[in-house]
Amino acid sequence: MIDRRTFLAGTGAVLLAAPLAAEAQQAGTVARIGVLYPGGPAPLAPRMKAFRQGLRDHGYVEGPTIAIDVRYADGRTERLPQLAAELVLRNASVIATSGDRATRVVQEATTTIPIVAFTDDLVGAGLVASHARPAGNTTGISILSTQLNLKRLELLKEIAPKVSRVAALWDPTTGASQLKAMEVAARSLTVQVQVLEVRSSGDFEGAFRAAKKERAGALNVLASPLLASYSTTIIDLAARNRLPAIYQWREHAEAGGLMSYGPNLLETWRQTGLLVGKVLKGAKPADLPVEQPTKFELVINLKTAKALGLTIPPSLLGRAHEVIHP
Repeated sequence: MIDRRTFLAGTGAVLLAAPLAAEAQQAGTVARIGVLYPGGPAPLAPRMKAFRQGLRDHGYVEGPTIAIDVRYADGRTERLPQLAAELVLRNASVIATSGDRATRVVQEATTTIPIVAFTDDLVGAGLVASHARPAGNTTGISILSTQLNLKRLELLKEIAPKVSRVAALWDPTTGASQLKAMEVAARSLTVQVQVLEVRSSGDFEGAFRAAKKERAGALNVLASPLLASYSTTIIDLAARNRLPAIYQWREHAEAGGLMSYGPNLLETWRQTGLLVGKVLKGAKPADLPVEQPTKFELVINLKTAKALGLTIPPSLLGRAHEVIHP
C-alpha cells in the first residue's frame, strides 16, 4: 500500500509529501521536484493545481512519474536556508522557487540542481545573467513587477485623483528594485511615496498606523510571496483604515481588495510547471530563456469602492477585464 504521510520538519516547516508509487521509486523512475515557498501558509491549492497541470502537459503525473516536496517558511524567511538544504539533501531533480530570496538561498545551497524561479525580476535581482542567456543553473519567469508599478500608480490616481501621498507596502527580502521603480513613477505623477516595511505578520498593524499618521491617501501593495500570503490581513486593514489599495493578483480584488493589475497568477504557476517539465526532459536552465507574462488583467471591486465612497470613472470600468458588482 502506498505510504501517504505529512510530517513536521525539524525547523517547524511542514513537508507536504506527494503520494509515491513504491515500486516506481525503487525502479528509479520517480523524479523528485522540490518547491520552496517563503510565504505564510503553503501555496494555495489552485496554485499547486496549476503547477501540476503544467507538469502534466509534459506527461509528468504525481505518483507514477514524479513526487513533489513542498516546503514553506511560514512567513519567516530566516528558515529558507535550512529548507533549501533539506531539498538538496533529498536529491531533488529540480527545485522550483517563489520570490527573489528563496531563489537566492537555493542558488547558495547548490550549483548543480536545476532551479526554476518565479520572481519579480530575475535579471534586476542579479539571479541570472540575462533573459536570453540565464547562465548557471537557474531560469524561470519574471513577472515584470518593477515595470508595472507606474501603471498601478496611474490607476490609483484615476480612482483618487486628489491623492498626493501613496503608501507602499514592501517586503525588503524582495530587494529594492520595486521601490526604485515606484519612486521614479511617483515623481512623474507628482506623488510622494511612503515606504511601509513588512518583514513578518506582526508588522502589518504598525505599518497601517504609520500610513494613517502620515496621511497616506492610497496604498500600493508591492509584489512579494510573503505579502501575498497575508492578503486577507492586508485587505481587512485597508478597509478598516479606508485606504484605496491596488494589488498585483486578481484573487485579491475578488477577495475584497479595491483593485488589482498584473498577470494571471494561476497561468504563471502553470507556466512554472511547464518550465520544470522541460528541465525534467533534459533541457539545461542555462539554455532556457527567462519567460515573461504576455497578458495583464485589471479587476475592480465596486462593492469595495462603494464602501470607500469612491466613484469609479466609466472609462476605467470599460478597460477592466472583470468588474465585481455589489
